[in-house]
Amino acid sequence: MPPQILDFCSVSPLARRYASKKKVFFDEEITRDKIEVETIFSKNIEDFSTDVSDVSHNRKRRRTAEYTHTSSQSADVIITEDYSPMSDVIRAVERLSTNSDLVADGSRDNALPTVAGKHKDLKAISSKTMSKVLNGTYNHHIDHVTVIDARYPYEFEGGHIRGAINLYTRDAIQNFLNETVTSSDKNHVIIFHCEFSSERGPKMYRHLRSLDRDLNKESYPQLNFPEVYLLEGGYKAFYQHNQNQCFPQRYVPMLHQEHTNDLRHFRVKSKSWAAGDKPRHRSRFGQTGGTVRLAF
Repeated sequence: MPPQILDFCSVSPLARRYASKKKVFFDEEITRDKIEVETIFSKNIEDFSTDVSDVSHNRKRRRTAEYTHTSSQSADVIITEDYSPMSDVIRAVERLSTNSDLVADGSRDNALPTVAGKHKDLKAISSKTMSKVLNGTYNHHIDHVTVIDARYPYEFEGGHIRGAINLYTRDAIQNFLNETVTSSDKNHVIIFHCEFSSERGPKMYRHLRSLDRDLNKESYPQLNFPEVYLLEGGYKAFYQHNQNQCFPQRYVPMLHQEHTNDLRHFRVKSKSWAAGDKPRHRSRFGQTGGTVRLAF
């Protein structure tokens, strides 16, 4: 038996009663103290939770303020980027690629109605529209018109659209671009064609646009000649219905028997300036679907 029990049993009954009362009193004190401690602890926990909540709230407020500040800075950066030269170029490309009714610098709508031609990258007009241009129907939209005939000289001399000029080499196109004075407030329209507007006319059209882009490369999409068209069907199609607007009123084909030597001569001359424009290897995608080169 533990010594504490033996000691308790050996004392007198009066002492035992006194000790029991002290024990009860002691237990009550412990219980009271325990309750007070628990109460104080609970209060401290509540205060601590409140403090933690306040700290968390303050942190959130600071985080929100920092995020707002950062967002404002980001907005400033975005605004700055929106007005950067590269952003202007991107917007211009998007505008030109999504709106086919705009001229090539995106400054205005086409003055002439276009048709779906053989060359998807070039804007084409019909013979009917060409005739109306010559008759002055579109004078309120156009300040000046230049019709460029890309056929060989013997074809041109044999019969051409009234007022047309004969430019069939790269050098001639380069000189035309260098010597022709243009103005942004004047609408100078160019119309290319050859016999069928199948090869020579489209080539000269693309060459002019390429030179023009290079000349204005520091101010894209600005161009000296933003409005250029290809006469769909060429001189042959136009002549069939508008002979009275041709001079002389004749049509000499490129393969005319009387001009075999002339053809050979001008073909050699054409190959000399086209030597740097060798045919490209066909794209592997060309077998399943043609790729389109846009002449913006």
